This record gives sequence, C-alpha cells and structure tokens, in this order.
Amino acid sequence: MNNERIVVLDFGGQYNQLIARCVREAGVFAEILPYDAPIQRILEGSVLNESPLTASQGDTPKAQSSLKGIILTGGPDSVYLEDSLRCSPEIFSLGVPVLGICYGMQLMAYLLGGHVGKGLASEFGHTEITFEDHPLFAGLSSQHVWMNHNDSVLAAPPGFVTIASTAHCPIAAFANDAKKLYGLQFHAEVKHTPNGALMLRNFCYNICGCRGDWQMADLSTALIEQIRRQAGQSSVVCALSGGVDSSVAAVLVHKAIGNRLTCIFVDHGLLRKNEAEEVITFYKETLGMNIIMVDAAKRFLDKLAGVSDPERKRKIIGEEFIRVFEEEALKLGGADYLVQGTIYPDVIESGSGAAAVIKSHHNVGGLPEDISFKGLIEPLRSLFKDEVRRLGETLGIPHRLVWRQPFPGPGLAIRIMGDITPDRLRIVRDSDWIFREEVAKAGLDEAIWQYFTVFTGIQTVGVMGDGRTYEYVVAVRAVTSTDAMTVEFAELPWPLLRRISQRIINEVEGCNRVVYDISSKPPATIEWE
Repeated sequence: MNNERIVVLDFGGQYNQLIARCVREAGVFAEILPYDAPIQRILEGSVLNESPLTASQGDTPKAQSSLKGIILTGGPDSVYLEDSLRCSPEIFSLGVPVLGICYGMQLMAYLLGGHVGKGLASEFGHTEITFEDHPLFAGLSSQHVWMNHNDSVLAAPPGFVTIASTAHCPIAAFANDAKKLYGLQFHAEVKHTPNGALMLRNFCYNICGCRGDWQMADLSTALIEQIRRQAGQSSVVCALSGGVDSSVAAVLVHKAIGNRLTCIFVDHGLLRKNEAEEVITFYKETLGMNIIMVDAAKRFLDKLAGVSDPERKRKIIGEEFIRVFEEEALKLGGADYLVQGTIYPDVIESGSGAAAVIKSHHNVGGLPEDISFKGLIEPLRSLFKDEVRRLGETLGIPHRLVWRQPFPGPGLAIRIMGDITPDRLRIVRDSDWIFREEVAKAGLDEAIWQYFTVFTGIQTVGVMGDGRTYEYVVAVRAVTSTDAMTVEFAELPWPLLRRISQRIINEVEGCNRVVYDISSKPPATIEWE
C-alpha cells in the first residue's frame, strides 16, 4: 500500500494514540513511530512490517511511501533537561510540514534556537485562547482549548510568528510558513478541545496538501493482495477466537487464499459460558470456513495453576497458544504461516515508541521467541478497533459478528484477580452470563462497547437468611469506546444495575456483594489485569 502518510513521533504522552486516530478519521493514514526513529524509517514507513516474524525474503510487503507530514506528540519531559527525549533536528529539513503538540512544540522551539522554560503560570484544563487568522485554524468557532503544561515557549525561534495566545501563555501556537513548521501548546487531539479534530484536519489538508486516500473499501483490496504476496502457495492456519479482530483477519485471509486456510479455535478453559458452541456453529454454518476446535482446557489450567501475576498469566497463555497451533498445524500436514488478529492498540500497549509497557498482549509481548512458523500474517496490525469493524462491514461480514462483544485472548484468566481455580472460574463465568443477559434484555448490547464481570478476590462480610456470610465481591465493568485506547464508563440505568446485582447475589454461589467500576481509561485500563 502506498497511501499518503502522516508520521506521529511518540514522546511518551498519554494522548498520542488520539492524534493518530484523529488523522485517520480525517481520511489520512497515520503511523506512530518512536521519537528516535531513523530518518529512513520515517521516510519509508514501517507499520506493515513490524510483525515479530516477517515474511520470507522476497515476500515482504513493500514499505509505505508518500510521507506528507510529521506530528511531534506531547510528553512528560522538560526539553531543556539533559536526559529529555529528542528527535533528530534533521526532521525539520525533510521538506514536509511538521506540527509539534505541547512537548513537541517546545522541542521544536528548543532545537531551532528558541527559548523554553517555566511559563508565567501552569495551565491545566479548559483555557480561553485567541487565534490569529491562519490556515491551521480555518473554520474554527470556539475560543477554548485544553491545556496541560508547566513549561512554555518563552521566545520563538527565528522566522516564527505567534498565531495564538492565552492570558498566561503569550506563545500558545506559532508558525513558520516558509519552512512549514508549526506548534500548538494545547492538545488539539482530545475531545475537550472543541474543533481540535478540525485543526488536525486543517494540518493534513491545508498545510500538508493531503487528498485523503485512507478508505476502508480500498484498504480491503490492498490487504488481500498483500496477504497473497506474503502467503504465496503456502498453507496457513488462523488463531480464531471468535472475536471481531480474529474474525476479520480470518475473512481477509480466506478471501486471499481460499481453502488453504484452516482456522483453529482453542478452548483453553477460560471461555465465557457457551462460547465454544456459539463460535463453532457460527463459523461453520454462516461463513463456511474450515475450522477445527481443540479442547486444551486441562493443559492451560495446569500451566496456570498457582499463578497470580497478570503478566505471567499473559505470557503463559501466549506461549501455550503458539504450541497448540504448532501441534495442530503438524497434524494438518504442516503450515508455514499463522494468522493473528493483532490490532494497533495491542502493539502500542505491549510497548511501542516511548510508551511504557501497559500490558503484554498474549499475541504480541506474550509471544515466545522460538516459533516454528515461517512467519505471522497480521493484516490488522496497523488498525484501531473502530477501523477493524468498518473493514469487516466492507467485507460483508454479518453485522452481529462485526459488533460482537470484544473478548480478550487470555479470556477469563485476566478477569480473575489472583490464582485461577475452578470455583473462581464458575463465579466469573456465571456472573458474566447474567450481566450479558440483562444488558441484552435492556436493548443496550450494541450501545455499550464492552461489558463483563470481574472476580476481585476480595471477601466481605454479608448477611443472608439472618446469617453471617464471608464471600466474594464481583465487580461489574461496562465501557463506551471506539478504539480501545480511550474509554468512558457506561452510565447504566439504575434499575438495570439493581437487577444485575440482585441476580448475581441470588444466583451465583459464593458472591455476596456487587460493585460497579466507574473508572475511565486513562487512568485505568478496560480489563483489570
């Protein structure tokens, strides 16, 4: 694929993924790279070739080209400190527009001869701002932005002019139109900045001259062709979980190579109630794919016995999945490639750029180093969740599958705090079934992006039938999101929460208390582990 590209250089800020999403929503492909990415990598792109196992020589997809612009993200550092994160100054002489946001603006100023230091006052939250007439701000109606900074640009570099200011930040945005270099002290990427998405769109179209060629319909054709090139005439197996990511990946590969694809569904003993039966029936009867089910519950649960650390759980599950796929591939006569439904948030949260490892996803950070497959096929690796769903719809995948409730590969293992035991699995599985049943009855199963229960491992005193109990707390989690990178807790109706709580306490033995998780992401994550 040779789409126009905006490269987002990651300096470790909490909103960096939102920048890429805003740009993509504007119809331009955006790729997040580390702040210190080599210039050649920035010019050529890399997202399609980041898989831990690449195709054989000669089969590797062509790297992307057509770099149209660069965005420098926010970050926690002060640019004037010795150990602060810095990109190469060569970035500013590549001949493409560069936009710095918050720390990115300060870094641009610092590297190009400006002065950065503590501002007149720190600014956090909604801030009134005055914009000058500039193509970056075309069509703006609001005069408020979201600030989050201690340092400020105290003097702009030579050749720059101020194009926005606030009461405490005289240089809230600057521009050097001759060199196409721009900076915003505020965060345009967050929804708290009204029209912030329009500013990023203006950067893409008014400044970078993008046409907007990032379209799902075109993408599916390009991905299918890419898969054909990578797979060649090889046999391929797909790690099918039944979730939207692995389903869309499987359909893409099936369209590319037909019956040379065999899907493997592994029951690792950590599935939701009736999950295995539903998945097998749906894929065989609705999509007509080659699919086999492997009952590996005892094998996984034995490996996880006594393990309470969430990172260890993920790595054990990741490795065991691979071993099962290797063994099943041998039974089929061998397969060169393994298909995974890895998506961009999996890559980012497992450690990408300057970002910390949030959690090692079983299909990325949890992969073992010694894998017998020739390579991985991960066609969705550069996509956010909402893009995967739109892609699935363009492929003709049934609506109810595209919008199926997300379910993590490690399954209920990461919804059980502490050791995994049959009794704890029963509690979380039965409570989750009740929760999903009640949400569906209320007609909210598509309005809520993800919802599930968590075995907290906490025991509390209760009273049932005039007697004292000392049983477990079950947490209920429901969130709204489009991309899995940022979420808000769902404001469920009180009568619905009451019914869910009453049913779980009455019907699930071992539970005497239900709590509702009202945490957003950030600072929390969707899953508890």
